[in-house]
Amino acid sequence: MLSRETEQAVRADVFRWLDEQFVGRGGYEIHHTVLRSYTYQGERMPLLDPQRGIRNPATFSSTLTIRTVGSANPYDDAESDDGWVRYSYRQGDGGDNTKLVRAWANGDPVVYFRAVRQGYYFPFYPIVIAENDPVARVVRFPLEQSLQFLGDPATYTDAQRSYAETVVRARLHQPIFRARVLHAYASACTVCDLKHPELLDAAHIVPDAAGHGIPHVTNGLAMCKIHHAAYDRSLMGITPDGEVRIDRELLDEVDGPMLRHGLQDMHGRQIRMPESAKAKPDRERLAERFAVFAGR
Repeated sequence: MLSRETEQAVRADVFRWLDEQFVGRGGYEIHHTVLRSYTYQGERMPLLDPQRGIRNPATFSSTLTIRTVGSANPYDDAESDDGWVRYSYRQGDGGDNTKLVRAWANGDPVVYFRAVRQGYYFPFYPIVIAENDPVARVVRFPLEQSLQFLGDPATYTDAQRSYAETVVRARLHQPIFRARVLHAYASACTVCDLKHPELLDAAHIVPDAAGHGIPHVTNGLAMCKIHHAAYDRSLMGITPDGEVRIDRELLDEVDGPMLRHGLQDMHGRQIRMPESAKAKPDRERLAERFAVFAGR
């Protein structure tokens, strides 16, 4: 068994490694084979257990990572609208459950891997388990630690609930939305074909502030940051047929190569469409958003 100091050092290194593998590369999802390739000081230490939704290295005193296990999930695990995740004990007693409860008791930071699609995950870290219910056999934790200090979600004020919903959008919905949209568009800008994930966003067609601005791939477009900004500010529109239109005043402006090549040359171009018909942008939402552009 590792000493507590060494175990905490490994956890810190896992977070560093995830920063390097994920955040540093503009990533939006990680394949399970990459997560199982992690090593610490030359020793392989997989971050996922292929047979379980929980990873408890034999040399660890408490849980290192937990994950959602997809549609075959036999447990009642789910993220709620208040920004908290409910994670069930495994069947039986002892073993994995002992280490899970110990992570709660010790306040040990863990990683929560949220499934994006089969075999791919989005990591949330560091996560600290805030509640343990041995009767219901579940633990609960917030996706954002600040939520823990708001108290029981059932007693949230309107302001607290609004804050929690904002956190859920930023910490859960937006990353998962981005992952699914960038995958659908093969990690390339739908307007200019730029293929650098670190420079790409998932742009909402109908803004998420609108009631029907759902974080679904059909309400999204993969865009580089300049085209996302232009689209959000109605300096660029996209017709229901997928044709790019640039604001008339902007077309007439003279302001160097970035404006000319980045925006003006895109006028009249057809956007790149996803290969999957189920992922293609919704025509009605495109039409609604284009009407805003046309009415400026």
